[in-house]
Amino acid sequence: MTVPLTHLKGRTIGVFGLARSGLATVRAAVAGGAQVLAWDGRTEAREKAAEAGAAVRPPEDWDFRAMASLALAPGVPLTHPQPHAIVPMAQAAGLEIVCDVELLYRETGQQTRFVAVTGTNGKSTTTALLGHLFGEAGWQVEVGGNIGRSALDLEPLAGENSVYVLELSSYQLDLCHRFRPSVAVWLNLTPDHLDRHGDMAGYRRAKARIFQAMGGQDLAILGVDEPAMREVAAGLAAKDDHPRIKRVSVRGTAAEVGVDETGLLRDAQSGESLDLSALPALRGQHNWQNAACAFAAARELGVAPDAIASAFGSFPGLEHRMQIVARRGRVLFVDDSKATNAEAAAPALSTFSPIYWIAGGRPKAGGIDGLSDLFPRLAKAYLIGEAADLFSATLAGRVPHMLAGELARAVALAAEDAALDPAAEPVVLLSPAAASFDQFADFEVRGRAFSAAVAALHDADTPGPAPEEAVR
Repeated sequence: MTVPLTHLKGRTIGVFGLARSGLATVRAAVAGGAQVLAWDGRTEAREKAAEAGAAVRPPEDWDFRAMASLALAPGVPLTHPQPHAIVPMAQAAGLEIVCDVELLYRETGQQTRFVAVTGTNGKSTTTALLGHLFGEAGWQVEVGGNIGRSALDLEPLAGENSVYVLELSSYQLDLCHRFRPSVAVWLNLTPDHLDRHGDMAGYRRAKARIFQAMGGQDLAILGVDEPAMREVAAGLAAKDDHPRIKRVSVRGTAAEVGVDETGLLRDAQSGESLDLSALPALRGQHNWQNAACAFAAARELGVAPDAIASAFGSFPGLEHRMQIVARRGRVLFVDDSKATNAEAAAPALSTFSPIYWIAGGRPKAGGIDGLSDLFPRLAKAYLIGEAADLFSATLAGRVPHMLAGELARAVALAAEDAALDPAAEPVVLLSPAAASFDQFADFEVRGRAFSAAVAALHDADTPGPAPEEAVR
């Protein structure tokens, strides 16, 4: 399905970059009656665009002054390290450069509501959680953007209880202009994508565009446990006609919505509370922040607290992101294959204990040195792939470990050792802190191989409620 871009009927639009979002834009524009010029360096992509109805020719042959806009794939450099050649061509003609999210809003923004989610970390989980929550509450909901489907591959929505929930990257936000969500969530801010934004200030400016078109009827939800995010909140509050602001904290920072060390969420404005401590797919402070932001967004749009609590309890989590894949007696098996560097592995290592840790792959800069404060949570490590020797040198004398070589062997060894642990809930955790490309095509294939190895254990059960003694 696609959302026809009827507001472009009879007009000409350029689409540059024909991957997932670019091809969706071609289909949506053609369906809406637009003339589409399209280009990509890949022959296969050009063929698909032509099949969808685009006129495929290089930008040097485009008449930019006759076009309504240029839809640029988010992966194409807009400013840094230097603009792609098509950018100054469009700018010289005074042409607006947009993305699929902006076009979806221009087509549907008057008929339905948008909840937008951004942040350096946690935005996929929060977006998926909100999609699950609204669906469980009986709403018409479509989830996409930087997660799953392109914004223009979503179903058309209209009506009171309908909402688009979109994950937005900084690349997409750089291409948004009029986009005005009813609720915008900005979770956190740590260094990332600095090559694309020049420096941390540029990255922060791109993220801040999520609020640029919002007004007093809209709600901005911000995680404020980092000094940079407290600055963002203060700067937003100082602007004229700014959206209403709801701050969220899981570390004791002054905020309208807080989660204490036991996992109890409290909304200071409404007096409502919700216990997050025993939710199987939302463990750890980072997930409590995700849940608290989702709670605030859902309450803003009128979802009842008991419906939110029920949806939180049934949320399955995201594949390969601290995903509980099985239980074997007291032992929990968790797939965190998406953790392809040390910083990404830290949340899982902070959440579980004792951990029988499967780590390794193709190492990233810095290895696992940055995880040293979390080593006391590790019962033993099982090292795989090209990083095994490097990680072994870091763990030497600090954490018991062995070179397991292959993932299936690591699973079998870790399961055997964890079964002997007297703790209430030992965890066999795949959180590699390394890329997958030495042994697997990508992190998803690696995660599926982990689940298959766990399933091969003769007494592994599918995920279920935590044992009574493990519930806080």
